[in-house]
Amino acid sequence: MKKLIFLFLVTLSGFVNAQQNKAQNDYLLAENYYREGAYEKATQIYKKLYDSSPFNTTYLGRLISCYQETEQFSKAETLLKNRIKANKSQIYLYVYLGSNFEKQGAKVKASENYNLAIKGLEKTPSYGGLIGRLFKDYNQLDNAILAYQKAMEANKNANYSFQIAQIYGEKGEFKQMFEAYIDMVDKNEQYFSLVQRYTSKYITDDSENESNILFRKTLLRKSLSKPKDVWNILLSWLFTQQKDYTKALLQEKALYQRKPSSLTSIFTLGKIAFENQAYNASKECFTYIVEKSTTKSEVINANLYLAKIAVVTNNPETEVFFKSLFETFGKNTLTIKLQVEYADYLTFSKNEPTQANAVLEEALTYANSKFDKARIKLKLGDVLVFTSKFNKALIYFSQIQTQLKNHQLGQEARFKVAQTSYFKGDFDWAKAQLKVLKGSTTQLIANDAVNLFLKISDNEPVDSIPSGLKQLARAELLAFQNKDDAALAELNSLITSKDILINGLIPGEVIYDDVYFFRAKLLIKQKKYEDAILDLAKIVDADNQGFLTDDVYFMMAEIYKNHLNDTEKAKEYYQKIIFEQPSSIFLVDARKNFRKLRGDNL
Repeated sequence: MKKLIFLFLVTLSGFVNAQQNKAQNDYLLAENYYREGAYEKATQIYKKLYDSSPFNTTYLGRLISCYQETEQFSKAETLLKNRIKANKSQIYLYVYLGSNFEKQGAKVKASENYNLAIKGLEKTPSYGGLIGRLFKDYNQLDNAILAYQKAMEANKNANYSFQIAQIYGEKGEFKQMFEAYIDMVDKNEQYFSLVQRYTSKYITDDSENESNILFRKTLLRKSLSKPKDVWNILLSWLFTQQKDYTKALLQEKALYQRKPSSLTSIFTLGKIAFENQAYNASKECFTYIVEKSTTKSEVINANLYLAKIAVVTNNPETEVFFKSLFETFGKNTLTIKLQVEYADYLTFSKNEPTQANAVLEEALTYANSKFDKARIKLKLGDVLVFTSKFNKALIYFSQIQTQLKNHQLGQEARFKVAQTSYFKGDFDWAKAQLKVLKGSTTQLIANDAVNLFLKISDNEPVDSIPSGLKQLARAELLAFQNKDDAALAELNSLITSKDILINGLIPGEVIYDDVYFFRAKLLIKQKKYEDAILDLAKIVDADNQGFLTDDVYFMMAEIYKNHLNDTEKAKEYYQKIIFEQPSSIFLVDARKNFRKLRGDNL
């Protein structure tokens, strides 16, 4: 008996699976006919599928659509009315029926049926999701919103704010869209990441962008009417996107004062501000951490960035600051990054590579991990390149590259191998390293690798004919070594070389742009702003659609604004970016600066 029951169950299971597979295959065939516009053939299959599974809304929807596409509206109407008569609780059927009237131009009857579907949600809110989706599919967006709202009114546990927000977005009604997204978070903060991801599609780094303004106002209203930490978090995120780091810090401080548990978000904000050269805001972040933190390692890391800021802003008290930090925290494993930064300062700011080398050699004695050793050796390599000891530098870089192949430090070491090879004029080996790095997981390294690779590829000598690339590489090395006068002399020699003028340095070509752009940067460093303007003008005069054009315009605008006090000229070049270079990475800053110079209240 047991065997018979077992055999029966096995047979039944096989039969059911066979039926399911057949239905799936039939559905796929019908879908194929439908998409190809063969509605008559699709109708026959969907009719069979629907008859076997009358509660499958996918089959029903496709069958109705096929009837409508073949203008068999009466068949669709009869089918739907019979279904409604048999079970009036299936109120979603009114949407199908309304759509059927809509396609025949019977607007009044369509509206009547749509209203029946929406009104029915008062008693049967469980159909809210289906009815809202059907309205959306039929492009009845206002009705879709009404359906979702009605369902939420009837069932307080229902939450269709996400669907409503998406529909408002489709309609371009961004104020209502943001309100719906914020309501989602208000009901359940687990939606935070989802809302942040979807709102980021509309938020830009321009604080004057309409969507940015609407989102900010929505958050501020909500924070006043119903204060929650999550509103501060979203405001901080918004201000960070807009590069308004000081405003972001105010939000982060408010959060910390309420719950003084972690300073991680302020540290992250400080790093972002530093990377975007907003040094005052970055300094505020790290100073706050030093004041509030009770963790020694966190205080040391915050001071590391304060030291970096002191270096990059040429603070005359930088040396004193470094020494005070070593007096406070000592030279040990915890301060290795600080020691490396000090060596960098000694080399590139004070021109004291011998002392820097001694600092790094001592730091090696405190290093316990391979990562700390790699950081120190990377900087030792830089010091060796600074003193033209290329081979020893390459040994250090190659060691790190081999030991930490897939780590960021290993990729950085590979780039330094390529850069050092470029300085030496070994372009083939440099390109070999750069090819590998173009796919780096670290975006900054990948970008630097691509830029150097293109510089070499576009300008390397062909058939022993001088192109000027060796001289440019030599000039860049001299600048790396803080020998700016020698670098300028190399560039001047390159520009006036008869061989190069005849064979390579032609206005509009890449090497021409690279040479004059690099010389302009060196002239700015020496505060020879008028001469820098002349060099930059030569680049755009030769080709105002070149790959450096937006860089040139922005640099000229900044020189006129910050150093030559020529507001009109600055506005002129900012406008060139706004109107002639709409895809430029400088567009947002150009707009902001132009508005400030024009006197707009930002």
